[in-house]
Order: sequence, then C-alpha cells, then structure tokens
Amino acid sequence: MTSALARGAAREGELLLPGLLRCGHCGRKLHVHYGGKLGRYQCHGARTNHGAARCISVSGLSIDAAIAKEALSVLKPLGIEAAIKAIEAQSSKTTASERQLELSLQQARYEAAHARRQYDAVDPANRLVAGELERRWNEALQAVAKIEGDIAALVVRRPPPLGEPERRRLMALGADLESAWSHPGATAATRKRILRTAISEIVVRRDGAIIHAILHWQGGDHTEVQVKQRLNAAGRHNPRIPDGTIALIGELARLMPDRQIARLLNRIGVETGHGNAWTLERVRGFRNHHEIEVYRDGEWAERGEITLEAAAQIVGVCNMTALRMLRRGEIEGRQVCPGALWAVKAADLAGFTSRAPSKPSTNTKSRSEDPFLSMT
Repeated sequence: MTSALARGAAREGELLLPGLLRCGHCGRKLHVHYGGKLGRYQCHGARTNHGAARCISVSGLSIDAAIAKEALSVLKPLGIEAAIKAIEAQSSKTTASERQLELSLQQARYEAAHARRQYDAVDPANRLVAGELERRWNEALQAVAKIEGDIAALVVRRPPPLGEPERRRLMALGADLESAWSHPGATAATRKRILRTAISEIVVRRDGAIIHAILHWQGGDHTEVQVKQRLNAAGRHNPRIPDGTIALIGELARLMPDRQIARLLNRIGVETGHGNAWTLERVRGFRNHHEIEVYRDGEWAERGEITLEAAAQIVGVCNMTALRMLRRGEIEGRQVCPGALWAVKAADLAGFTSRAPSKPSTNTKSRSEDPFLSMT
C-alpha cells in the first residue's frame, strides 16, 4: 500500500479534498466519482477485498463545505498576516520573475564576454576556428538581447502600485476570510492549495447518517468535524423525498433495471426532489443513497413469479385477454403502480387449463331499443 500512503498532486475538478481523505474503516484513500459537475468521495476497499458493500460514500459538496468552514475558522487569525505579505509582495519593485531574469541576464552577459575573449585570442589565419568562435559569440549576443527584451516586457506589464483604497480592501479581505474564500475570482485550484498547505490528511468514518472526519493539520494538531446532512448544488439541504417515492422505487427495483424504472417514473409523472426528470444515473444514485439493492436477473424465478405474457401463454389466451382476467380477479397478480409490469404467481396457475372464450350473452333487446346499436 505504498502508493496509497502518498497524498499525490491536486487533481482537476470542483471538489476540494481529492487525495486528502482516507477511509477510517479500511485505511485506503477515497476515490472521486463525478456525475456531471457534482461529485462524491467513495471507498471500495471492502468491496475489492471481501466482496461486501463499499465502506463509505460521502457527498462531495457536504464534506467540502464542512471542512472548508473548519479550515477558515482555524486560519482566520492568519488572514491579516497574509494580507500584509500580499501587499508587500505587490509593492516590491523586483518580483521573483524579474529577479530570475536578471540572474539569467548576468549569466548570458558572462558567456557573451567569454566568447568574445576566445574570439580575440584566436589566430586570424585559422579561419575555421575563428568562424566557429564568431558564431558562438553571435549566439551569446542574441541570447543577451532576448533576455533584455523579456525583462523590458515584464516591466511594462508590471501592475501599478496599490493605492490606499486597494490596501484597505485587501486588509478587509484578510480580516474576513470567508468573503475571500467565496470571491468569484477564487478558483477551486486556489482553494485546494490553501487546504493542502494547512491540512496533512483527513480520516473519515461513517456512523449511521453521520460522517466523522478527523483533520490532521500540518503542525501536528487534530480536529474532529461531523457532517450530518448533504448539500445540493445550490448549497442548500436536499428537499425531503416522499416516503411513497422511496417505497415505489424499492418495489420497482425488484421488478426491472434502473433504465426501465426511470422511463416508468417519467411516464407516470413522478419527479425527483428537485422537480427534474429521472435518468439512469439519478435512479442509480437514489438507490445507492437509500441502500436499495439493484435488480438482478433471476429474481422473478426466485420468488416464483412470472410476467403477464408468460401467464397468457400458460392459460392459452392472448395478452389482452389475460389482462382482463387479471382485472376481473380470475387470475391473481399484483401491479406496483399503473404502467408497471404485472407479477403473477406461477403456483396460482398450476392446473389452470386452457379455456375457450365465453360466448356473448343473448341480447333480448331489439336493435331499435338499444341506443348504441341504433347509432351504427
């Protein structure tokens, strides 16, 4: 597990904690799974080693928000100091890039002077050596000219010094790290660098509906954070899912795969908690969140149930006739919701012989007495 012990480089994406989270159940690193822009932290250690359910699955938005809040509360006293250093760095006349270019210019000028001394010391009669030294001298002079041009361009692009209003605004941001953290100009990469600078590792453990996270800071201290609720994309708590929807999907998961469940729910008008249509990914995520097992081939046979079509073949009638028989109660069956598959107990059809369709009843009414017949 040597590779699992390394923290690794920060990955791309909106989540802030990839590489920092470690499972408190099996000791492995948590992986990131994105569904669009939203992501989750998951650990598949138990499934990989023992074939059991995954150790932990955490909503990325909820744990990111909780860890960021804790980190800001700890780093808040250092905000003023960081603002002062930023002002000093911006106010300095020579930046790190300019200093590096100046050192490169000194080296280039030395090499150009050395090439000139070599050219002056050669015998002019030795034209081959003199030509080669002249070429080296010209290349050294071109390198000097290029670095001087880079320095001049860098000086032109140098931002103007901060004025008094900008200094006061920067100091205010240093005092209020939450505003600086949520500023539109602060990218996810910047937030990741801040968290990785302050936090060494985060050990997470699931206890029912609560996620316990232990933060290991770079200085050696430890802090525990509890994550109770998951946040949605807008930063709000997820709306409550009706119990009827949970029970309905639980029943449908025993009859059909996730893709067919999504089509059926959209057809009968059942929406998600946010009012969206169902998709394969949303049904799968809903099942995983509510710990509903996925549909398996062979479940019908294990329960001794057959479909409407199979029951019609056993009885010896067409599908529509079998459906009418189910609705009249002549055949016992169940349907979870309108539009769902009918499930018929195969044992109830044992000894059920093929029957001929019943003859139409004799109507004693004349054609003129029946208003429906008189219309034809």
